[in-house]
Amino acid sequence: MSIIPQNFEGWKICVEKKCGIPLTLEFAKRRLAVYEDERLDETKRFVNLYGHEHLRHIKDWFRRIIREEEIKMRF
Repeated sequence: MSIIPQNFEGWKICVEKKCGIPLTLEFAKRRLAVYEDERLDETKRFVNLYGHEHLRHIKDWFRRIIREEEIKMRF
């Protein structure tokens, strides 16, 4: 069993409940901007620790948060 979340719901619980970080629209946009730039040292460290596949998951999950938050703002 991996301690690294393997799906969106597990990741969201890890970030919001275990780490106490609210997944706000602003936070998601800032983090996604970092992870989309693979030239940044922080993103390189992430890839070295967790790999490109997990980076892809993280970016997809932040995009999902952004979409969901933007939809909430419309209503």
